[in-house]
Amino acid sequence: MSNSQIRTYRGTETETTDENENENENEQESELTCPECGGSLATDTEHGETVCEDCGLVIEEDSIDRGPEWRAFDSAERDQKSRVGAPTTNMMHDKGLSTNIGWQDKDAYGNSLSNRQRQKMQRLRTWNERFRTRDSKERNLKQALGEIDRMASALGLPENVRETASVIYRRALNEDLLPGRSIEGVATAAVYAAARQAGVPRSLDEVHSVSRIDKMELTRTYRYVVRELELEVAPANPESYVPRFASDLDLSDEAEIRARELIDAAREDGMLSGKSPVGLAAAAVYAAALLTNEKVTQSEVSEVANISEVTIRNRYKELLEAEGVAAA
Repeated sequence: MSNSQIRTYRGTETETTDENENENENEQESELTCPECGGSLATDTEHGETVCEDCGLVIEEDSIDRGPEWRAFDSAERDQKSRVGAPTTNMMHDKGLSTNIGWQDKDAYGNSLSNRQRQKMQRLRTWNERFRTRDSKERNLKQALGEIDRMASALGLPENVRETASVIYRRALNEDLLPGRSIEGVATAAVYAAARQAGVPRSLDEVHSVSRIDKMELTRTYRYVVRELELEVAPANPESYVPRFASDLDLSDEAEIRARELIDAAREDGMLSGKSPVGLAAAAVYAAALLTNEKVTQSEVSEVANISEVTIRNRYKELLEAEGVAAA
């Protein structure tokens, strides 16, 4: 075959492909519009029909209902009739795929079991629990995920942070980072790292207050986990603490915006380098409350931010100087 024939063949093939794509696009457009008047289509799930909203033409009928065959009128009834389980989650050591035997000693009809059947069910529950944690790795994971859930609840962290912390701990366990370190230490470091990654950081003092390890072990384990797993954890930003502090102190939106402005002015002045972001955020909130005439004491801010009043006094004066406002 000559070069000219090859070019002609390839050109014909390209034209054929373009025609097929145009036909597919036209078919998709025709499926979304009424063939009679060109109006938009709507699906009537109650009657299983697809009709035109403008002229009422029935495009399709007797469509398949892929929902459940039962009806429920509240969430409790829906959960009772549902025959599917919860979605998989990293917050459980088996990802929620194992079977749980209910604690109610009743049969499928709601009748109470006999003494012999109750003893049998109790033995089945015991063996089921043993099979769920067959080896030491699964027992380790079960204990650690329980610790992560406990600390996240105490810190008020959302669901996505708990999932991320669980994934971090699983990675640390799979890469053999736990020998020589406590389960609680790695779990606490995972929670601290996950909160910073999600943009809802908690200070070291806050995390340490709900953990069962000392602060030195927490900082050492956190650095080790971040380095070995190569986690991308950005430096803590003072602005990320401002909404939580302002909410706990019942400050207005104006005060929160003013606190952000103070931090921005300090950043432009080069004041943020080497300073604790928690202290800067607490000082900015206190200074913003003063500027907006809202009554907040240094002790109240200190209690919310878990930082000393001396730090707040020093930082808020620096923030006001950077803003060009005289400190009170």
